[in-house]
Amino acid sequence: MVGRGELTDKAWTRIEPLLPVQSGRRGGRWRDHRQVINAILWKLRTGAPWRDLPERYGPWKTAHERLRMWTADGTWDRILAQVVVKDDSLGSLEENVEFVISVDSTSVRAHQHAAGARKKGAARPGSKPSPSRGNASADPAED
Repeated sequence: MVGRGELTDKAWTRIEPLLPVQSGRRGGRWRDHRQVINAILWKLRTGAPWRDLPERYGPWKTAHERLRMWTADGTWDRILAQVVVKDDSLGSLEENVEFVISVDSTSVRAHQHAAGARKKGAARPGSKPSPSRGNASADPAED
């Protein structure tokens, strides 16, 4: 049974040929590619730190290092190109597809100095000058 957000058997059959051969590299056999990809997908889906990776996916360092290696050698780009959903009704990917990204305050926080406080010496638009800073007339009776 496939867990929520994990690779289906159909997706795995498309991705498996794109992965490097699991040879007896220095240090022994690699952890199962499918388990590592599921770990990477969990991390990307949740946005959690690598260290919070559930134990069922194996060591977080393994998944992180494998993603780093696959990104460097182009394997990850080949995987993404294979699994991206292609819709012929949209035309070519470069021409007609527009991506909309929604960012809200749950994912981005402003710095405390970006809270909109006045800067020293800056007057608000439409405000009257204070008596101490305004143009003081020579005759106090004119005010």
